[in-house]
Amino acid sequence: MSSRLSGLLDQAAGKRVLCIGDVMLDRFIYGAVERISPEAPVPVLRYSRDAAMPGGAANVARNLASLGLAPVLIGARGDDDAGRELLSRFVQDVSISVHLVTLEGRPTTLKSRFVAGGHQLLRVDTENAAPISETTETELIGIVAAEAKGAAAILISDYAKGLLTDRLLGAILQIAADHKLPVIADPKGRDFARYGAVDILKPNASELAAATGLSVNTDEEASWALRSALEILPAKAVVVTRAARGISFIGPDRKVHHEAGRAREVFDVSGAGDTSLAALAAAIAGGGTLEEAVSMAIAASGIAVGKSGTATVTAEEVKAALTDFGPAGRAGVLPIDAMIGQAERWRAAGLRIGFTNGCFDILHPGHIRVIEQARSHCDRLIIGLNSDASVKRLKGPQRPINTEQARADVLAALSAVDGVTIFDTDTPREVITALKPDVLVKGGDYTKETIVGADIVEARGGEVVIVPLVPGHSTTATIARSTSGT
Repeated sequence: MSSRLSGLLDQAAGKRVLCIGDVMLDRFIYGAVERISPEAPVPVLRYSRDAAMPGGAANVARNLASLGLAPVLIGARGDDDAGRELLSRFVQDVSISVHLVTLEGRPTTLKSRFVAGGHQLLRVDTENAAPISETTETELIGIVAAEAKGAAAILISDYAKGLLTDRLLGAILQIAADHKLPVIADPKGRDFARYGAVDILKPNASELAAATGLSVNTDEEASWALRSALEILPAKAVVVTRAARGISFIGPDRKVHHEAGRAREVFDVSGAGDTSLAALAAAIAGGGTLEEAVSMAIAASGIAVGKSGTATVTAEEVKAALTDFGPAGRAGVLPIDAMIGQAERWRAAGLRIGFTNGCFDILHPGHIRVIEQARSHCDRLIIGLNSDASVKRLKGPQRPINTEQARADVLAALSAVDGVTIFDTDTPREVITALKPDVLVKGGDYTKETIVGADIVEARGGEVVIVPLVPGHSTTATIARSTSGT
């Protein structure tokens, strides 16, 4: 199953998906709470930093791009600082085609979240949720019609901010029918019928309960609500996300299925619905079934809740989550960007992260000793592996003996290794800076002053461990013995 789902991501790579809906700017203000205000019984947030990122339909588009697709973002923004900042986030991101109509006299939707200790204290929304004008509707319909040719699917991301009027929704469905494109809608409000005969309607549990008037707390209750929804709605399938209870869905065959979510350390639920919507679309664009799309959505959203803010999820992370180990356990071989996200999730779960590095060209007992000693000092061990090009620069043109992929696969198969990432630089300094390990382990006659990255780890309060080499064992010695015939 995991290989099939991974294959769907490969099939979906590069396909154009239209993402239409309410865009917004998500701003996070971080700080520490150490006292209560003397003016009122409220916490005082001592500011430390802030961050902003695209949210709403824009975050769906970001997730589509992160999963390897080519999203076309269609929406509207205000002529204000938040709108300009939102647009600037896409200037250098050529993977997303952006079409945002500018609305005069109307603010860009801005959600400001105040966070301390990993928990939101307050959210302040700046918005105007009135329906857009007929002129704006016409302009958006023209954009959708022009961009639909050659697309693989259409996503509707409704945050009830006034963009998705009945006229615009009707036009989207007609354009989709003309081009034979599947439509997936993330609805808002109680009137789900206004989304028409979409291929997949994806409400969350509270939205489905409000629309049907039925509880969805248990699997049995969710089954009744899904059957009721499909009986009265023109939608072809309904998928309901139920947080920790997983996802339940009903398709054209009228059979209800429940798929449990995997246990995850939840760090922040912001944007998890956007991630699951993007994952559904990726699977459908790759030729997957409804059941496969749901499995993909569970894997992707499970990763998203382990990240801070409205984060994106990469195809590599989803593929790792689809393996038997999954992101809560071993990660396997991941690119550095994906490994950074993996390390963040381990760290958020309170796990101690270790790191060691090397060429590991021909694995020998000396390597095993270093790896096992490194694993004994941490909960999760990441190995930084020199690329083939890096090994040639360090060891000469005849090296490596084994390719980087072969070396990585062998290391990842060791029970003491939780993740492997390949780097192309001569030293692992950049990798160590990015991964922020709690423990750095090296083998050999080193001192802390001569170990690359030791200063970085110790500056963060981490530990540097030196493991003595096993006498008589080295890759160079092994090669020499093999060539001399001894």
